[in-house]
Amino acid sequence: MHRRTLLSAIAATSALAITTACSAGADSQATAKDGATTVTLALDWTPNTNHTGIYVAQAKGWFKDAGIDLKIVPYGSTAPETLIANHRADFGISYQEGITTARAAGQDITSVYAVTQKTDVTVAVRADRTDISSPKDLDGRTYAGFGAPYEKPLLQKVIRNAGGKGDFKQVTLNTSAYAALYAGKADFAMPMPTWEGLEAKLSGKPLKNFQLSDYGFPAIYSTLIASSDQFLKKNPAVAKKFLAAVDKGYRYAADHPDRAADLLIAANKSVLTNTRLVKESSQLLAKEYYRGADGTIGTQSAARWKAFADFEYGAGLLVDADGKKLTKAPDTSAFFTNAYLPDTK
Repeated sequence: MHRRTLLSAIAATSALAITTACSAGADSQATAKDGATTVTLALDWTPNTNHTGIYVAQAKGWFKDAGIDLKIVPYGSTAPETLIANHRADFGISYQEGITTARAAGQDITSVYAVTQKTDVTVAVRADRTDISSPKDLDGRTYAGFGAPYEKPLLQKVIRNAGGKGDFKQVTLNTSAYAALYAGKADFAMPMPTWEGLEAKLSGKPLKNFQLSDYGFPAIYSTLIASSDQFLKKNPAVAKKFLAAVDKGYRYAADHPDRAADLLIAANKSVLTNTRLVKESSQLLAKEYYRGADGTIGTQSAARWKAFADFEYGAGLLVDADGKKLTKAPDTSAFFTNAYLPDTK
C-alpha cells in the first residue's frame, strides 16, 4: 500500500537520481497551452485508495477548473520526500514518519494535508490465535516487519504498555503480512487495516488487530500530502487552489465511497484489478479514516506532530543533516501547516 522504510538517506541522494526521477520541478512553474499552471504530484506507491481524492478531483475536472494542469508522477526509485525536498516535485504523497525524519535532517519538506486522520496501521495476529489476546502476549514471539528502525521501539512501547517486557524476534517480510502469519513464518505484523487487513479477510485468512492508540502510542498521520517551503512561498495562490481541489476530492470520497472507488478504478484499470478490495477499502476509509473525531478533513494538529517526534527522538531515531543524532527534540511547528487549506466552514 505504501513505503514504510526510514528516510534518513534522503540527504545523501545523488543529484542524478533526483534529476532523472522527475524532469518537472518546483523552481519554475510551467504553463500549459490552455494557460493552466502545471503542478506535479509524486505518488508514494502504485495508485490505491490512499490516492482516491486525487483521482476523483482529476476525473471531475476540479484541478482544471482551478487552472491547474496536474501531472501525476508515478512512484519510482526516488522517494517523493526526496523529489519534494530537492524541488523536483511540487507536491507528493508521504507519511508522518517520513516527513519527521526528513525535516529533522534539515530537508525542505512540509506537510500540507492529512489524507487520513486515524492511524492506518495496527499490530495484528491471526484471528485464530487464542493464545494471543493482548500485545503483552507477543513477548518471545516473532515479528514480520519491513526493516525500518522505528518498528522495534514502537512495538516495544506498545508491548510494555500492555504489561509485557517488549522482547521479541524480528524477520523481514518478503510477502504480504497475512501470508507470512498464516504460513507460520511469524506471529505478528503491522499491516494496514484499510488494505492488507481487508486482503486477509477477503482471502479467508482474517486478522485480529490491536490498535496502537489503545496502548498509549501517539496517533500517526499515516497518509499526508507534502510540499516544500520554497514552493509554498513562491506559489501560495497555486497551492491553495491545488489543495482546494484535493479537499473537494477527498470530501467526495468520504461522502460517496462507492462512486469515488469507481473513478479511481477507471483511471487505473491495469493496476486495480481487485475491484471488491478497492470498494471495501474505500468504504472503510470513508467510515473511519478521512474524518477526525470532530468531523474535520485534511487538518493537522501541533500536539500530534510533537508527540510523534518526541517518540522518535526518545528512541534515538532522528539525525541532523550530517547524520548525527539530535541532542534535543525538534521543534515541529514548521513540520506542517494548515495555512493553505480551503475555508470549509
